[in-house]
Amino acid sequence: MVKYPNIGVNLIGEDGNAFFLIGSVSDALRRGGVARDIISEFRQEATSGDYDNVLATIAKWVRIDFGSDEDSDYSDECGWCYEAHEDCECED
Repeated sequence: MVKYPNIGVNLIGEDGNAFFLIGSVSDALRRGGVARDIISEFRQEATSGDYDNVLATIAKWVRIDFGSDEDSDYSDECGWCYEAHEDCECED
C-alpha cells in the first residue's frame, strides 16, 4: 500500500541517480504538504540500502506516474523553502 497515493512522481526518462530520485520524491512530498520530519524519514529509509531499496522505498511512499511531470517547473526550487536554489540557505 502506498503511503501517499495522492502524490505522484514521474521518474520515467529522469536521471537514474539514486540521490536525484530521492530529491525528486522529497520535492513532491513537500509540495504535497508532507511535514519536514516525515520527509526526513523517507530519506533515511531510502538511503538505508542499495539502489533497489531506493526504488522500492519510492514505490512504497508515492504513486509512480508514467506520463509527463506537471511539476517539472519546480526543479530549480529548494525542496524545503521554495526558494530558487541560488537564493536558498537550506542545507538540502
